[in-house]
Amino acid sequence: MKDNKSQFKNRRTFMRRSLAVGAGLVGAGMLSKSSLFAQSVLPLAPGDAAILRFLAAAELIEADLWTQYAELGGIGDNPPIEVDPTETLNPYQSALSNLDPDGPQYIASNTLDEVSHAKFLNAYLKYRGAQQVDFDQFRTLPGSTATGSTGIKRLTNLMNLTVDTSWYTRYRSATNPDFGATFPQAITLKNVTAIPRTTAELNDPNSNHLQAIANVAAFHFGYIEQGGSSLYASMSQKVSDPEVLRITLGIGGDEIAHFLEWVDFAGNGVQPNVAPFTDSETGLTFPNFFSPLNPQIQPSLIFPVPCEFINADLPHVSIIRPLTDQNGGAVATINSFIADGLFIGQSQQFLETLILMAIEADAAQRVVI
Repeated sequence: MKDNKSQFKNRRTFMRRSLAVGAGLVGAGMLSKSSLFAQSVLPLAPGDAAILRFLAAAELIEADLWTQYAELGGIGDNPPIEVDPTETLNPYQSALSNLDPDGPQYIASNTLDEVSHAKFLNAYLKYRGAQQVDFDQFRTLPGSTATGSTGIKRLTNLMNLTVDTSWYTRYRSATNPDFGATFPQAITLKNVTAIPRTTAELNDPNSNHLQAIANVAAFHFGYIEQGGSSLYASMSQKVSDPEVLRITLGIGGDEIAHFLEWVDFAGNGVQPNVAPFTDSETGLTFPNFFSPLNPQIQPSLIFPVPCEFINADLPHVSIIRPLTDQNGGAVATINSFIADGLFIGQSQQFLETLILMAIEADAAQRVVI
């Protein structure tokens, strides 16, 4: 039998050898990982590529429309990076500030987020060897000529909107569109502009006119971001690659953060001290939603009301909804944008390109990789 000193020496020798081998394995692992990054990464599954391409398309559309809002209603650079709190506000920014003093900052931040989403998704598609999305040839629409606008051509039209405001009543209802529920409009906004169209309109002495435009924008902000929240949630259910799922959950969460801010923002336009009022130039009226009080349009209900989910027999739960392709998928998103008037003046080729991308994204199915 070996003595204790000999046993200790053998154990120490064993540990040294083990540590040396372990260090070698760790080093080899690090080199292996580095070499993997140096080599081409695995290509995306066709379904994941279709999903990311459509999401990149949607983000390019969002970046385009939010940039228009930021040029006239945001503060800071375009795209906004740094904000000067001492910057003098134009009348449109002042009207937006009536809904929330930080409104112009929120617009700037939301724009920066959407621009970052579009750039990242296209860069990731390239990184994984997939085709990127380029809509530059479709930037043909004239935007606002008001002071502050860059005058560049646009993908989207913010000056002839028919805003679907049923999102406002949907999130205050215990029913779910994925169960077939439908919802009334919170307020009728048909063929209206969400930005000042000219410098004369930007400086219109009728303050109610600029406030009405700002209120339209507020409901449009909520409409856009609730759509993005449902789109990312519905697409995430189809993703196969865990890394792609990280992307859809990560960006989708940011869309939800946007949405909740604009829920509050829009509600501030239909309560004192802003509402009630009527734009004498257009006849558009924004009532006080607290008088009479109606829970389905109550402005102080910021968070989603619990609703039916998965099975009508299960307890109601607060969720993002809709979550199905039929109501919140890619094709549903494009059809909603078309109904919104966002593409008035766009080419048929642009619409057909979007619809084809949407069909491919909705057709994606989760597969085991």
